[in-house]
Amino acid sequence: MDFYEELCYRGLIKDVSDAEGFKERLKQPLTVYCGFDPSADSLHVGSLQQIVLLKRYQDRGHKIIFLCGGATGMIGDPRPTTERRLLTAEEIDYNVACIKEQVKQFFDFTNEAIMVNNYDWTVNINVIDFLRDYGKYFNVSYMLSKDVVASRLEKGISYTEFSYAILQSLDWLHLYREYDCIVQVGGSDQWGNLTSGIELIRKVEGDKAKVYAVTSPLVSRSDGSKFGKSEGANIWIDPRQTNAYEFYQFWLNTPDEDVIDYLKRFSMRAPKEIESLAESLREAAHLRAAQKALAEEMTEMVHGAEGLVLAKKISETLFGGDFEILSREELQIALHGMKEFELAETMNVVDLLVAAEIASSKREAREWLNQGSITINGKKVDSTEVKVGKDSAFYQEYTIIRRGKKNYYVIKHR
Repeated sequence: MDFYEELCYRGLIKDVSDAEGFKERLKQPLTVYCGFDPSADSLHVGSLQQIVLLKRYQDRGHKIIFLCGGATGMIGDPRPTTERRLLTAEEIDYNVACIKEQVKQFFDFTNEAIMVNNYDWTVNINVIDFLRDYGKYFNVSYMLSKDVVASRLEKGISYTEFSYAILQSLDWLHLYREYDCIVQVGGSDQWGNLTSGIELIRKVEGDKAKVYAVTSPLVSRSDGSKFGKSEGANIWIDPRQTNAYEFYQFWLNTPDEDVIDYLKRFSMRAPKEIESLAESLREAAHLRAAQKALAEEMTEMVHGAEGLVLAKKISETLFGGDFEILSREELQIALHGMKEFELAETMNVVDLLVAAEIASSKREAREWLNQGSITINGKKVDSTEVKVGKDSAFYQEYTIIRRGKKNYYVIKHR
C-alpha cells in the first residue's frame, strides 16, 4: 500500500481539504507541520498520535516542522465549554522549554526536521498591522460557523479566544513563505483552524498557492472513558510526572476492544505485524500479546530502553512479590500511587489491617488471614499473631501488603 493508503488503514485520516490532490502530491517530498500549544509543562499521551504521525511523514522522505505555540499558547485554543485560564509569559516560556526537551527524543532535528516557536514571528506584530494585514481577510460570519466557536456562542466567547484561528492561520502563512510548508496536520477538532489557514494563504498568496489540511480522528476509548487518563490522572510524556512503570501499565491495560486501533495509530510496526497481533488477539486473547507489544513499543519510544527494562522489572516484581530485588528508588516507583498508611510503632497484623482500612473489621481481617488472602512483603501470612514493624520493612521504611491478586497497600514506617 502507498503512504496515503497506510494512513487510511491506520485510521489517521478523517478530513482532507483536497483528497485527490493530496494523494498525488504525497508522491513527491513535501513539508508538513503540526502545532502543539504549551498549555502545560509536558505533552500527554494524546499528543503522541500527532508526534508519531510526523515521524511517519519523516520516514517517508518528507520534511517535518514541529511548531511550539509560544504565542498561541498565550491566547488559548477555544474549548467547547468555557474560557481557558490565561497563562503568564513566564509560565509559557517554562512550558515551551520543557516541551522542546521532551520532543528531542522523537526527532533528529536536522534539515529534515525543524522546531519553531510561533512567538518569534508574532511578537512584533502590532495591533494595527494585525487588523489591517490579516484581520481583514477573515469574514466574521465564516468564523462564527466554526464548530467550536458556534458551540460557545450561547455561553459566550471572548474576542481573545475568538481570534485564535487568525493567529494559527498566520502561522501557516509564515511557514508557507519561509519553508514552503504546504501541509498542516492536526486532530479533527482543529479542522476549523486548519481550513482558516487555507483561506488566508489563498487570499494573500493567490489561487496558485496550493496547500492541504489533513485531520486525524481524536483518540477515544470504546467504553466512552477519556483516553490519556489512568485512575483519573493524566498520563504525561515527562518521566517526572508519569514514570516508566505507570506509562507501561497504561498501555498494558488497554482493553481488547481498543488495542488494535491503538496499535494502528501509535505503533511504528508494519501493517502485517499489526494484523498478526490482531489474529493472536482473536485466537488467544488471554495471552495479551497485542497489549504487551503496544506497551513495550510505546514505553521504549518515550522512556528509552532503560525505561522499558525498569517497567518490566517492576511489573514482574508486583506479579511475583520479589520486592527484595528492587533498589530503594525502584521500590518507590513501584509503590507510587498506592494507598498509604503511616505506622509509628509495631502493630499486630489484625489491628493493622483494620487501622489501614484494608479490612473493615477484625473479623474480616482474621477471615482473610485464615483464607491465605494476605501477603506481606511478598510472603503469605496466615497467622493472626504476626507483628508488623520497621525492622522487617524494606529499607526500614516500607511494608507492602497485598490482598488477593491485585490490591496493594503501603505501610510507611516513621
